[in-house]
Amino acid sequence: MSFRSGHLGILMAPMMLIIWLNSSVHAQNLERIGKQNPLTISGGISINQIGYAVSGIESRRDPYSFFASGNINFDLYGWNVPFTFTYSNQQSSFQQPFNQYGLHPTYKWVTGHFGYASMNFSPYTLAGHLFLGAGVEASPGKFKVSTMYGRLMEAVEPDTLAENPPLPAFKRMGYGFKAGYADGSDQIYIIVFGAKDDQNSISYVPEEEDILPQENLVFSVLGSKALFERIVLNAEYAISGISRDTRTPEINLDKNTLFNHVGGLFTPNTSSSFYNAYKGGITYQATAYSVGVAVEKVDPGYRTLGAYYFNNDLLNYTVNGATALFQGKVNLAANVGVQKDNLDNTKVSSMKRTVGSVSVGYAASERLNLSASYSNFTSFTNIRSQFVDINQLTPYDNLDTLNYTQISQNATLNTYYRVSVDKDRPQTINLNLSFQDASDKQGEVEQNSGSQFYMANVAYSLSFTPQTLTVTGAFNYNENKSLSLNTRTLGPTIAVGKSFLNKQLRTSFSSSWNESYTNGQKVNRILNLRANGGYSIKKKHNLNLSLAVINRESNAENGAQAFTEFTGTLGYSYSFSSRR
Repeated sequence: MSFRSGHLGILMAPMMLIIWLNSSVHAQNLERIGKQNPLTISGGISINQIGYAVSGIESRRDPYSFFASGNINFDLYGWNVPFTFTYSNQQSSFQQPFNQYGLHPTYKWVTGHFGYASMNFSPYTLAGHLFLGAGVEASPGKFKVSTMYGRLMEAVEPDTLAENPPLPAFKRMGYGFKAGYADGSDQIYIIVFGAKDDQNSISYVPEEEDILPQENLVFSVLGSKALFERIVLNAEYAISGISRDTRTPEINLDKNTLFNHVGGLFTPNTSSSFYNAYKGGITYQATAYSVGVAVEKVDPGYRTLGAYYFNNDLLNYTVNGATALFQGKVNLAANVGVQKDNLDNTKVSSMKRTVGSVSVGYAASERLNLSASYSNFTSFTNIRSQFVDINQLTPYDNLDTLNYTQISQNATLNTYYRVSVDKDRPQTINLNLSFQDASDKQGEVEQNSGSQFYMANVAYSLSFTPQTLTVTGAFNYNENKSLSLNTRTLGPTIAVGKSFLNKQLRTSFSSSWNESYTNGQKVNRILNLRANGGYSIKKKHNLNLSLAVINRESNAENGAQAFTEFTGTLGYSYSFSSRR
């Protein structure tokens, strides 16, 4: 995607009109005929235009872009037919397009998903992966059935001429089926999920890319059982077959192997591997507390094409408990156990460690609330400091962010204190501290070393209720430590908000001053100015205008450039509800 410098005047260009129609589905619930309005239509639409200009550096986005989104719901005698869409002219590096639409009708115990959707069968099978296709969830009484079919990944042709070419990808289609029985805590489900790449969906794959057409089939059984009213057992077992390259020669599996009896659902070949995963636990639930034990084992290499990330090569034994003390003022929850890896003894070294998590909530008084937590369980998270939000120009800058980091430790402390309970002049102080220890893998790219992230934020807020005026002051601190690099960013923020015309007109202004240091040397200073205004008409029409200016002064010795960026966003939204 190429970028060009733009003009500020383009912000006021005529707003793009989007017209879209959806045919309603006709059905009847005879019990409701004559008792209420047969058809209710509700929904809304929003359109945002963004103008951009920059001096000092090459333009980082188009001078003009727009984002449109909307939803509409038809309720005809109990048959709900919701429709949603998003549309933008902004390009994205993520392999799924940003422009999306979805239809999700519901009638009694049946819900459909058409267009872009995501469904969650279990952590080891289909776990929230976005797809373009169709899905159905049905709950006829105590029986539950879910099914889906669609495109999990769009084909991306290799582009060797582009400056920052996208990663090539094969078109990937997938299907899933989940069926079972649920009666309170008594549940049993069977899950089948499969996906396969179309090796002919792109013209060729550069050898250096190491992108191969894959195939996956997963079977899973999960359930839970209540015993003696207070004891609950739960378990899941899954087996995943993965072919890393569907073009390799086929093989015959042992006749007793499950994947030798699946018909044409999976074609084993010389690149195929099979992995197991299971977890189970037992919990005792009393009136004032609960306690339980659990075990989880995931084979090295276990994954499915129905989830974006997986933790594998682990064996966990844990004990958990929760309770409330002092008439509910203190809430405690803890989970402690042992975790080990290198289950197949193929690594040079093995890890065995004590893992756990603990969280405490304390409502000390009407004015003071405290909460703290700590965990050293491995998890994936999107590292995002408060300065990302402070310095981004629009809410649409990071829509396609999939930059996950594997976290091995996480600790937080949150404090909320009401300095004054005067309803005309309330005052509050918030303190938030967090620490994260990250391993050396970010996305799929190996890093030089692990990192530690320290984040702190303290904010004071004063409101003048009769005048609809709020003043907030805050100070932010962020530090990232690694083996050879130490970066630190800190600075204050001040914000003022005021409403006019009986709260129909809302205005705000904020400014932040951030300084960044690398290995103790000042790298740059960033000044951020923002002004926002919003006007509501009869609670249905909303006009919004926001202006943002970022000015960065940099240390020339570090090779960073000074620049000034301007972004203006003009938005309109409309919501409605009518009965016929």
